[in-house]
Amino acid sequence: MTTAPRTSLRWLLVRRLVALQAMVLAILTVAWIGTLWAGGFVVPPEPEDQTIGAIRDAVARDESGGLTLRQTPMLARQFAAMPELWFLVRDKSGHSVSRGEVPAEFARIGDSLDAIGQARLGWTAGDAPHGGARMRWVDAPGGPLQILAGAGGTVPWHRFAGVVAALMASIILPVTVVMALATLIATPMVVRRSLAGLATAAAEAEAIDIDRRGTQLPLDLVPSEIVPLVRAVNDALRRLDEGLERRELFLANAAHEVRTPIAILQTRIESLDLGPQTARLLEDMKRLSTLADQLLDVERLGQTAAPWVAVDLVDIARRTTADLAPLAIAAGYEIGFETTVDVLTMPGDEGALERAIANLIQNAVQYGGRRGRILVRVSASELSVIDEGPGVPSGDRERVFEPFYRVSPGTRGAGLGLNLVREIARLHGGRVEIKDSTTGAHVAIMFGARSRLR
Repeated sequence: MTTAPRTSLRWLLVRRLVALQAMVLAILTVAWIGTLWAGGFVVPPEPEDQTIGAIRDAVARDESGGLTLRQTPMLARQFAAMPELWFLVRDKSGHSVSRGEVPAEFARIGDSLDAIGQARLGWTAGDAPHGGARMRWVDAPGGPLQILAGAGGTVPWHRFAGVVAALMASIILPVTVVMALATLIATPMVVRRSLAGLATAAAEAEAIDIDRRGTQLPLDLVPSEIVPLVRAVNDALRRLDEGLERRELFLANAAHEVRTPIAILQTRIESLDLGPQTARLLEDMKRLSTLADQLLDVERLGQTAAPWVAVDLVDIARRTTADLAPLAIAAGYEIGFETTVDVLTMPGDEGALERAIANLIQNAVQYGGRRGRILVRVSASELSVIDEGPGVPSGDRERVFEPFYRVSPGTRGAGLGLNLVREIARLHGGRVEIKDSTTGAHVAIMFGARSRLR
């Protein structure tokens, strides 16, 4: 299953804001240009401008300095589009050249417009219809020319496109670039400040674990759009806490309830005549009692621990080994205790450490093959329980610490012992692992810097 790439809220907002700004600017600019155009503040391209440009490019000087007309493709296209086109070209020296039938009323006014740069000539409303004219002075290679041409014609679409493009490039593009840069700089800052509360909630979520009950993510700094999601997470956390409390209550009640019939059965079995069958029944009863104790240990580990005190790990290990020696001997083992230090003091829960060591010894008794020697050893950095049984396969050395996991499904036991050892080791800032051994299983608890010699 492929995971969709994450989308950055910051860059998503930047892209959309820049696109929105460009669109709004384009609409406003078009509306603004249209308003100026309609009000006469912007002079649109006129068809005579196209004609005058073609005429200017076609006029040349002859050898005597007079004006002559060359046939150019552009001028030919203008005559093809306007068969009745006429024009008159003059310079300030009195030279002139014309083409077409110049109306008499326009032929006589050239001199009077020498001081005018450009003009549109026409008639008032109500007069008889006459053709208009357009006059403009232009700069040509041979000097300034006055071109007077008949009105009419069409403006090519690319002229309009050029005007619009020039307006867009001079107005919209610079403003869009400036606003895009401002958006690029400001948006990440706004997003970061707006989502600061979400980062705080995420940090709180990172710190949630099974030992912190009742944790709720803060809502005061979270953006209102994300509040429903955070509330849903808080509701889920509350339901998980309630479910965990019900499970722990069930385990505690079940363990307490089962201990009473176990004690009654043990009393009745002990009253029977001693024999192989009685010994086996007593061993089974001990296993049931151990299971009940382990279930209670699970419940105790979930409770708030009492203040720790300085404990001697060597003394705890020695006493626990002595207490469980009869069980190991009855199962066919030799049991021994070794230490390389006289005292190993560390802050901790004495009862929890006793249960961890007892679980390791009971695990060795159960899975050690009922032969050989069980050794409990304490050094300056770890506590180990070593047996001479078949050991733990390398592929199962991590999974055996999972609750209710057993290497062989047919073996006895609930699969809680090593899980409890790991949790108690974590409670004390340590870790537990199964080490390589040529003789059997070697389970070690390392307490690291939390322990100290004295």
